[in-house]
Amino acid sequence: MYDVYVNDRNDLLVVPRDRSIPLDLNGSWRKKRAVRSVSARIRKDVCEQGYHRRDLTARPRLGNSSAGKPY
Repeated sequence: MYDVYVNDRNDLLVVPRDRSIPLDLNGSWRKKRAVRSVSARIRKDVCEQGYHRRDLTARPRLGNSSAGKPY
């Protein structure tokens, strides 16, 4: 099980259940939810670093994008 947190800048933080947020990650994190499974990349980061952090605003948008499409 993992706990998922977000902060005011829409950063995502995933830590193992019942572990505290690392001290080097300052900020006001609020718990979003608890999940049972995560992707292999997140699992790898949690095993190596003890947490996984990602900026959600940097993700490319998928879906109905009109960029590059003629009218």
